[in-house]
Amino acid sequence: IENLFSGHRKNKKVQISTRSMASKTQVGFIGLGNMGNPMAKNLLKHGYPVIATDVFPESCKEVQELGAQIVDNPAEVADKADRIITMLPSSPNVIDAYTGPNGILKKVKKGSLLIDSSTIDPAVSKEMAAAAEKMGAVFMDAPVSGGVGAASSGKLTFMVGGAEEEFTAAKELLSCMGANVVYCGQVGTGQAAKICNNMLLAIGMIGTSETMNLGIRLGLDPKLLAKILNMSSGRCWSSDTYNPVPGVMEGVPSGNNYQGGFGTQLMAKDLGLAQNTATNTKTPVPLGSLAHQIYRMMCARGYANKDFSSVFQFLREEEGQ
Repeated sequence: IENLFSGHRKNKKVQISTRSMASKTQVGFIGLGNMGNPMAKNLLKHGYPVIATDVFPESCKEVQELGAQIVDNPAEVADKADRIITMLPSSPNVIDAYTGPNGILKKVKKGSLLIDSSTIDPAVSKEMAAAAEKMGAVFMDAPVSGGVGAASSGKLTFMVGGAEEEFTAAKELLSCMGANVVYCGQVGTGQAAKICNNMLLAIGMIGTSETMNLGIRLGLDPKLLAKILNMSSGRCWSSDTYNPVPGVMEGVPSGNNYQGGFGTQLMAKDLGLAQNTATNTKTPVPLGSLAHQIYRMMCARGYANKDFSSVFQFLREEEGQ
């Protein structure tokens, strides 16, 4: 009897290990920029063979050195992998990567899982999902929050939209790159959650910058003012975790001439998406609209590549200081 049981246990182990090995099949990755590069690296760290491509070949070097296979275009990725993640700058890039002449959908396999982590218009996510469905593939939107630091440390938050029955399969991959993977609802709802969060983030950052500047002009020490805000009802993420005033906090872009972090240009883009969706749904967003205009003005005044917390510096400049 013991032999039978031990044999049964051995068989069980074999089945489990085969299943876990099967799940480490090739994963495609399209878009190896500031976010995509560290995300693809984390997939490699977790033992997934990665097949990658980027419109800029030099962006592929680092992941290639770590063992990723590099191909010429998204169609070639789709030919070799049936689970693909895309991380691209904007809606037109996503449309091209999926439906363009060398796009994923030219060679996608039936049953493939396509996860887009770009931040784009929810309407475009829905279009891509419909196009993928015609080819027998599944598309999910899974934009991220957390920036380059969280991408490197594998601590991103993913907001996922798509068919609920596909969420477990998506979560398996996304958990290698993030600490939180949240199901939001049907396709497009991941983008909706991301856009809403970033609109509030921009409003909060502008408010924090105005407040800190006013306090400084009134003779308050910035570190003291930040301390008081953070023990009072005005406290927010921009005041206690990402303070925009140089010298108040260490390890944030304001302490490094606003280098790194989340670029003003990207914030302006996300606020533009919020503006479009607000217009389409007839939703009043007066502060969101004003934040959009402020970040667009900043882009025109040389702040495009600085972190979005540089709105503090922009306000100081505006008043001629």
